Amino acid sequence: MDGLLDEPRPGTPRRITDEQVEAVIVRTLETTPRGATHWSTRGMAKASGLSPMAISRIWRAFGLQPHRAETFKLSPDPLLIDKVRDIVGLYMAPPEHALVLCVDEKSQIQALDRTAPLLPLRPGQAERGTHDYRRHGTTTLFAALNVKPGQVLGETRARHRALEFRKFLDLIDAHVPADLDVHLILDNYGTHKTALIRHWFAKRSRYHLHFTPTYGSWLNMVERWFAGLTTKQLRRGVHRSVAALERAIREYIEAHNVDCQPFVWTKSADDILASIARFAARTVTAQA
Repeated sequence: MDGLLDEPRPGTPRRITDEQVEAVIVRTLETTPRGATHWSTRGMAKASGLSPMAISRIWRAFGLQPHRAETFKLSPDPLLIDKVRDIVGLYMAPPEHALVLCVDEKSQIQALDRTAPLLPLRPGQAERGTHDYRRHGTTTLFAALNVKPGQVLGETRARHRALEFRKFLDLIDAHVPADLDVHLILDNYGTHKTALIRHWFAKRSRYHLHFTPTYGSWLNMVERWFAGLTTKQLRRGVHRSVAALERAIREYIEAHNVDCQPFVWTKSADDILASIARFAARTVTAQA
């Protein structure tokens, strides 16, 4: 057993004790500096008598990042468990002889033009553009993601009322073979539940609606596709008119459908609900 012990090593002896490290951790977790909401490395160094580099090493070793803050929202939906199991079940075990479509609208997409031309990418220099812009109007994109193949059916409209949503449903109905059932995953936006939309579905028994929980639109897989659209086309795009913006959106949809890959849902409903339960317990404990 004596052979497992480390031999003395060369170098400067350790100057920061375990008690000092513990004091820094406790102060970071349980206190805030006067006149501020969180500690900085220099502020903690001054308060603890250690160097900023030592504070940085201690925080990094224990995974502490006082300068960062994230947001969260717990769903108050009384049917949360049932809805999570229902929608995740459609993703992981889709029904036979049916289509699963994730449907939503991305509203108020702005046609933005920079106030000066973009400076293109160069070796050693990123693409640059002005921080300010000119607005040239907005459009709304209605999209339906076919879960199994990953294809997207999209249509742009000037507004996003129940009337426009019904017209998009007509487009879906025209593209889906008549012998297939259709399972639509929707969020709780008001236009999805108006009398006009309810009457449309009442006349078509092959449509089955699955609503995401309140504040649970992350369960709708088309939101992930919207994120890709924003990252790859909208955020850095320059559009001098609504027509140019709509052409760019259609081009993105066409390019996506040429070589589309389905999103693969990997987390089971039990895993999701267990994670929500742990987070809810931590929230309750923090308020105690």
